[in-house]
Amino acid sequence: MLNELKGLYKISRPLTTLTGGLAVLLGGYVAGTGAWGKVILAILATWCISAAANAWNDYRDIEIDKINQPKRPLPAGLVSPKNALIFAVVITGLSILLAAFINLTAFFIALVSALLLYLYSWRLKSTVLMGNAVVAAISAMSAIFGGIAAGNPRPSLWLAAIIASAIMGREVLKTLADYEGDLRQRCRTIATVWGRRPARIVFYILASGTLVVMMVPYILDVYRPVYALIVALGVYPVLLYVLLRVTRERTGPQLEKLSQLMKYDFMIWFVAVLLGAAS
Repeated sequence: MLNELKGLYKISRPLTTLTGGLAVLLGGYVAGTGAWGKVILAILATWCISAAANAWNDYRDIEIDKINQPKRPLPAGLVSPKNALIFAVVITGLSILLAAFINLTAFFIALVSALLLYLYSWRLKSTVLMGNAVVAAISAMSAIFGGIAAGNPRPSLWLAAIIASAIMGREVLKTLADYEGDLRQRCRTIATVWGRRPARIVFYILASGTLVVMMVPYILDVYRPVYALIVALGVYPVLLYVLLRVTRERTGPQLEKLSQLMKYDFMIWFVAVLLGAAS
């Protein structure tokens, strides 16, 4: 029983759910309304929906993960497929219920996001860029979700634009990392359909675009100089390192590590926004 609970905790991917919750927090923070009660509800709803989507995704990808991610809870036997499915359904319902206590708009966003994430794992994941775009859009919506919960979504639009660009790039990088397993399971991704070289080029374009769009709020005087300083000294070096390391010789596990590095680097950007958007 204890091992099963540990497995469910791992299958929820705490770091991924944490970043989603932080995006909501930033959206509520830049809104500047002080409606923290509803923002906290939005964070909890986001954590639940992210955890449910991760469990559902692993449930659908058991065979692929036996090749790409054999240490994940399901292929490693830490969690049974039945319990993973029950966990996903229950947590999804909880996320929608929490959103309903915020307002009607938040309820519909949670409902549509849940449906799209399930559709992604079921159908859209095996598409060229479409599934990646869905993940990027829902990730970007997290910031807007926080703004809506706080009652002022407009300031969160800059956050959404930056998140969408960064997550889209990371999604393409993950198709490179998962190439071998996706190819064996005939999963259609940009890497398996277009080839690894075109996928790398698309990643370079998206990652380079992220470098540009991250600095736009400072250029337009939306954020204070400390934002630009943290981005330039903390975020840019890591992204540039990842760009340099994504070469033809990189293996799946190495590319996965670079993908994880991008996720950690995003934490530094969160700090930049918190300090740079402060009044």
